[in-house]
Amino acid sequence: MEAYDIVVIGAGAAGLASGIYGVRSGLKTVVLEEKLAGGTTAVAPWVENYLGFESIDGVELAAKMVAHAKSAGVKINEFEKVSKMELKGDKKLVHTEKAVYETTTVVIASGADYRHLGVPGENEFRGKGVSYCGLCDGPFFKNKRVVVVGGGNTALITALYLAHLGSDVKIVHRRDIFRAEDALVQDLKSMKNIEVLLSSEIKEINGDKSVKNVVLFDKRRGETREIPVDGVFVQIGEDPNSRQAKEAGVVVDQDGFIIVDGLQHTNINGVYAAGDVTNHPVKQLAIAVGQGVTAAVEAYAFVRRPYYRK
Repeated sequence: MEAYDIVVIGAGAAGLASGIYGVRSGLKTVVLEEKLAGGTTAVAPWVENYLGFESIDGVELAAKMVAHAKSAGVKINEFEKVSKMELKGDKKLVHTEKAVYETTTVVIASGADYRHLGVPGENEFRGKGVSYCGLCDGPFFKNKRVVVVGGGNTALITALYLAHLGSDVKIVHRRDIFRAEDALVQDLKSMKNIEVLLSSEIKEINGDKSVKNVVLFDKRRGETREIPVDGVFVQIGEDPNSRQAKEAGVVVDQDGFIIVDGLQHTNINGVYAAGDVTNHPVKQLAIAVGQGVTAAVEAYAFVRRPYYRK
């Protein structure tokens, strides 16, 4: 069992940023990733909202981040899934399918997974008209026809954002009433280019090289029809990858996101969280990087107890 100063869980943007700052601070650092390093950045068709890059392919940006971390000396163990954490003691243990790591601090940057509709065409047209992030991909659909699926705050905010870009928006919700804040519902009514379709479900997404239409089922009328669209924004929530953290005693909110303060502290001393797994309301690449940096700086302060923290 090898001992570390920081064990980072997750090699997305937040985890890689933590790894870089851990190594640069002189701390023995390892990043554990159950898949390939790069995180959800690698599945973005294009990124146009990250400082320094006017436009870059998500795969390319993720590769640059991974290369940067490796060149800085960060040890990244890919395809090593965390199975259990013991976090309450001064020396914390992180168990994987391959090894057990002893560490003084842990940064949980395990991310979250978008919830999917599970309908035909959804996976086929991901990145070709199907999106899970309005803020990321909305500008590609200016003055085009889009469908937003969902009935919570995120769905309505996305619909309003797209409408302000000039898109022709239809918001589809399977229930007969929204569960979003009333202020957002009222804002919808003020927008002439938003049509609300309640008690309705997307049954299929069709196209050729990109999305061309969706098959919509109206539950009240029992009718099915095709709607021509250029884009489908699935906004039905995210599932944070926080199960092991919760089992180890880390406090999460009602949706499973890890609760952190402004310096990425969790409720356990020496345990930090960063990126989409946290309860920060803005899930963006720049936020994840900043949180990852902050978590590593705080971990350094915990390990080395610098004069300014005494």
